[in-house]
Amino acid sequence: MATRKPPQAATAPSARPRTSRAVTTASSKAPSAAKPSRPKAAAKTTRWTDQPFVVKHLKQARFKPGLRSYAAYRDLGIALATSGAVQAHVIRLKGPCDPKVVSIRHRHLVQFQMIYMLKGWLLGEYDGRKVRMEEGSCWIQPPGIPHTVLNYSDGCEMLEVILPADFATVEMG
Repeated sequence: MATRKPPQAATAPSARPRTSRAVTTASSKAPSAAKPSRPKAAAKTTRWTDQPFVVKHLKQARFKPGLRSYAAYRDLGIALATSGAVQAHVIRLKGPCDPKVVSIRHRHLVQFQMIYMLKGWLLGEYDGRKVRMEEGSCWIQPPGIPHTVLNYSDGCEMLEVILPADFATVEMG
């Protein structure tokens, strides 16, 4: 998959010194006194390369078409700030749910995907398990998990954070 360069910032960078972008290193943290039941991998620390200060205010919100025809997406500027390492957006599901349109089994080729339900509810199937997510629900979809949207409420909105920002979605039929 080709990597694309993130768009230019909509908000001017801060005059403050810049922080770092994702470089993962092993931690030098000392082992705990309690003996674990199984060996654990060393904790990792993420360091970031240069990032601008970016802010997106609700009153300036613009929802645009994106991956799914039944959804509009509000970019939060995170892909730009992290040079494509992370994407964050608010997803607003449109109109009444039409299972013929939304119920397409698929998976995302990502390293990390977290969703937080802001408004309404969504009924989904995740690797064979049906789950209803409601306002305040937060879930992690493991990389590549097959899933399907089955139904959702009017006014359904969720925050989604994905690594990396540019990823592929595979429809499974």
